[in-house]
Amino acid sequence: MQETGFHQRFDRTLIAVFLLMLVLPPLGTVAGLQRATPEEENRPLAPFPTLQMTWASWRAFPTAFTRYFEDNFAFRPALVRWQAAARVKALDVSPSTAVVKGRDGWWFYADDGAMQDYAEVRPFTVAELEGWRRALQDTSDWLAARGIAYLFVLAPDKHQVYPEYMPAAIRPAARSRMDQLVEHLARYSTVRVLDLRPALARAKAGDRIYHRTDTHWNELGAFVAYTEIVDALSQARPGLRPMPPALFSPHHVRSGGLDLARMMRLTHVLEEDDVTLEWRRPRQASIVEPLQPNPHGIDARIVTTTPDAALPRAVVFRDSFASAVIPFLAEHFSRALYLWQHNVDPAVIDSERPDVVVHEIVGRRLSTLTPYNPFAETGTGPGDGLTSGSE
Repeated sequence: MQETGFHQRFDRTLIAVFLLMLVLPPLGTVAGLQRATPEEENRPLAPFPTLQMTWASWRAFPTAFTRYFEDNFAFRPALVRWQAAARVKALDVSPSTAVVKGRDGWWFYADDGAMQDYAEVRPFTVAELEGWRRALQDTSDWLAARGIAYLFVLAPDKHQVYPEYMPAAIRPAARSRMDQLVEHLARYSTVRVLDLRPALARAKAGDRIYHRTDTHWNELGAFVAYTEIVDALSQARPGLRPMPPALFSPHHVRSGGLDLARMMRLTHVLEEDDVTLEWRRPRQASIVEPLQPNPHGIDARIVTTTPDAALPRAVVFRDSFASAVIPFLAEHFSRALYLWQHNVDPAVIDSERPDVVVHEIVGRRLSTLTPYNPFAETGTGPGDGLTSGSE
């Protein structure tokens, strides 16, 4: 009898827990408890559907409401985090198709052509290489005709600098798209190209220069990139000299996981040993646009100025990899405009009248980006390049 009573109590408890799990999310949703935010989801959330007195509106309402509920039900953030943590801890796999789990606590970005960039499923055709060469050569020629120095910068993804931490199941290509483009431009153009891979490969022997739980380089890696950019610009502007490393003190800071951890909802599970550079002298440059700048440099338009009007002016077309470089680079220009876009805009050049233009692109974009040539009709004339065969 005691055993029967125990089973009855257990069954009732199990039924009560099951019913509680069914009713808690809708009740919590009505009460507005622990709902997801667009920042957590990294996308807009489905809004509550409006219902109009039409047949089409009534017919569409169930589907629209389902989307709303799936995005906004109570406790979604906690459930997503628990599911992600369980997959990492129990199954030792990434909970997101956008992130690859590497070795020894390293995580790698897999979207936006990143894995194609690493495994190189399809190399450039000669026609594609010529499209890049013509766009970059025409850009360089158009700027040179106006006395403006141009530097095309290729920033490597983490997997290009730290391939030893990639999973063994993903085999790297013998020759990447970046290899192809750098070689093609060196052979068939006069474009000044800065490939940051050699400098970063040398620097990583001294300290870790990329984050383990983030797509990007840390401040040590950003400083290496900055030094190489200023050194390359000094060929056209001899007065430019990079700041010495002695002006900075490195500090290791333990923090929660960064952008890749955020994508997997694991910022409280994964940790990052971050490296920051503390300035030993006051900065000369200040951000004047926007008025409330993002502390991580992710604003689409940033303008910096320094008190020295004799310094040159710059325009930098860039992506997220330049964000950590901006504080260093800004010290060298009386005014610098940083635009988050991949193509050089002639209207911006005419408006800003810079002395130098830096054009930075991360390597994985070579797998997804088609170069746009705004100068094709100016007659500045690309030279004779390859037109047939393969490379």
